[in-house]
Amino acid sequence: MNNGLEIRWHGRGGQGAKTAALLLADVAFKTGQYVQGFPEYGPERMGAPITAYNRISKDVIRVHSNIYTPDLVVVVDETLLHSVDVTAGLKEEGAIIINTSMSKEEVLPLLNGYQGNVYTVDARTISMETLGKNFPNSPMLAAAVAVSGVMPREAFFKEMQESYHHKFAKKPEVIEGNMKALKMAFDVIELALQAELEQSA
Repeated sequence: MNNGLEIRWHGRGGQGAKTAALLLADVAFKTGQYVQGFPEYGPERMGAPITAYNRISKDVIRVHSNIYTPDLVVVVDETLLHSVDVTAGLKEEGAIIINTSMSKEEVLPLLNGYQGNVYTVDARTISMETLGKNFPNSPMLAAAVAVSGVMPREAFFKEMQESYHHKFAKKPEVIEGNMKALKMAFDVIELALQAELEQSA
């Protein structure tokens, strides 16, 4: 797909990978872009591996297939690194983001020789700290936006705040925690990107 971004999400049932893909499509649409967000259904059960996809473009999207050569891969559950080829088709000039407490150097041996950009975010710790539960999808959503640059930081936060107000209208107490989780994950990626810039300077 020209002039656009293709993302593949890997997670397990119940972790919110599908929700994150749909949320990303929603907020990107609200910033004036053309979008697709869809899951690939397998045996739908809690804990089973699932895949979801996004296409985001400033131009009309005319492709409606699964995504085979993504620009970005988001791994919501690091245990999938041992059972799923998460880098399959991933462009060398693209990137992968992994929810893990391990460093980039520690996860590299699990990525089948992938030579592109690798980022790690400890989404579990972030969500436990901000929400009191392991909900990794909000931090990973923020990480995906930060790495891809698909929309400006403040526009993303504004749209997510509105989305959460709608989604959690009856549970406003969780909005602040979710927003905090988004910002913490975004900061982690921005620091990593800044470090890369400084190393290449």
